[in-house]
Amino acid sequence: MSQGKLSLWFQRTMNTRTTKRIRRKGGRYMGMDMFVLHTEGRRSGQPRETPLSWFPGDEGSWLVVASGGGDRNPDWYANLLAHPDKVAVESPEIGTVPVTPRRLEGADREQAWKRVVAAQPRYEKYQRKADKQYPLILLTAR
Repeated sequence: MSQGKLSLWFQRTMNTRTTKRIRRKGGRYMGMDMFVLHTEGRRSGQPRETPLSWFPGDEGSWLVVASGGGDRNPDWYANLLAHPDKVAVESPEIGTVPVTPRRLEGADREQAWKRVVAAQPRYEKYQRKADKQYPLILLTAR
């Protein structure tokens, strides 16, 4: 198995396990609030599920950071942009909630980013090491 295939296999295996854990035990994992993000594959049209950490936005909203290392954004981010009308979040505490995504820019992003790094300082370390600014997405319940 090549390094790329091994990495992909590991990521899919961990995503599946983490998704099951969130559904079974609730949305806390490794000290972070977690939920399952539902999107539609931008090329395949198939449903996709991705466990993600989230941060509180204003009432009825969640913030997610499109990080994950590397130079490219994660696939879930591209899927979210391609099909913004097919996005939902899921956790045992709230069930499955359809959401509208919006990428934050400028002052909105800066204010939200302060919330993120106050809650999880590790994101500031990740951002410093990156060659690009991580997209920050606001998910608002529909």
